Amino acid sequence: MKPILMLAVSAAALALGTGSAFADCGVETGSVRILSNDFEALRIINATAQECATDAVTVTANATAEHKEIQVPALTINPAEYSVAVVANNSIVPLLNEDLIRPLDDLVAEYGQDLLPSQLVRIDGKIMAIAFMGNGQHMFYRKDILEQAGVEPPTSYDDVLAAAAAIKEAGLMDYPLAASVKPGWDLAAEFVNSYLGTGAEFFAPGSAELTIDNENGLEVLRVMRDMTAFMDPDYLTFDATEIQKEYEAGNVAIMNEWGSLGGAILDDEGAVEGVVENTVLTAAPTIGGGSIPAAALWWDGFTIAKNISDEDAEASFRAMVHGISPKMMAANKDAATWLIAGYEPGPAAVGVIANANGGARAYPMQPYMGLLHTALSTELAEFVAGSEDAEQALADVKAAYDTAAREAGFLQ
Repeated sequence: MKPILMLAVSAAALALGTGSAFADCGVETGSVRILSNDFEALRIINATAQECATDAVTVTANATAEHKEIQVPALTINPAEYSVAVVANNSIVPLLNEDLIRPLDDLVAEYGQDLLPSQLVRIDGKIMAIAFMGNGQHMFYRKDILEQAGVEPPTSYDDVLAAAAAIKEAGLMDYPLAASVKPGWDLAAEFVNSYLGTGAEFFAPGSAELTIDNENGLEVLRVMRDMTAFMDPDYLTFDATEIQKEYEAGNVAIMNEWGSLGGAILDDEGAVEGVVENTVLTAAPTIGGGSIPAAALWWDGFTIAKNISDEDAEASFRAMVHGISPKMMAANKDAATWLIAGYEPGPAAVGVIANANGGARAYPMQPYMGLLHTALSTELAEFVAGSEDAEQALADVKAAYDTAAREAGFLQ
């Protein structure tokens, strides 16, 4: 795996200037087959790309939470099952490792004149993805509940825990906190977010050697365990979608949630009275006495499969450029923190921008980070369920990671 030049998602990049409008699709022939995650912003992009369909052009989309498990086998076959894989910081790495996506320089030169430089994700000097939105998990809180409990808005996880205790003691809510700690990808992401906030590194410099079995790792697990005392007893079943439902139902006062869901929460659809008007979006809490938000900065973008015809590659690129056009963005301003020409941040983008301004770190893109995420997703389940101590949990993560890293050739 060659080193990656990461797209810088900063406050400046999230407050983009105006640009010229995109042309119509202009696709004459080809098959466009999109694989993406499943949330509102991506469903909008997929639907907009499907506007390019004609009698001679087919455009289909599979938006699924299982996209990360599907993408490598689906793009390995020849021809690939999907011509487009929508990715983020982490999910692009397996595709790069297996050489399953193609450079986009020629397509950008011919059909991407209106893309912004900040949208071009370059790896070893080649454009390998087109970014269209910034994302990250950050804090959502109910200002009315905090005021009734007599506490100031929290800025650290210790503040969050103190506020939760005050809310519960005041009888305002039984379970004032929520977090997406469902065993699997979500649980691992919770650990990664908090560990990034400590400022420590996951790996020894220039090495795949894991370094989370330390005081920083223990502090992260302490916070994760302490929060469960103020969460619904079924917290192990809660992913990002479920905590959104709990929050909109008025059952939760404070949560860390994806910025890409901010628009859906603030749109006054599906929320009980009092939720929307009292919701405040802000940076993720700090942790362990640190000063940076404990959350990963992300970008989402699209890639084009290698194992497809040039005709399908061109059709797919042009359809996706249409899908992420300024016209689409202007009609859906609050659906995401867009990295698209003409975007002016609205209320739903406040939290992601606050993370960036606060110095939040990007999700790591080392080729072995996926192995760690997998180890965290399986080995932290017993800990977060309360049946294992923190020291053993970290030891289990290290053992699982070391085994996988040796098998992959990253460790001797």
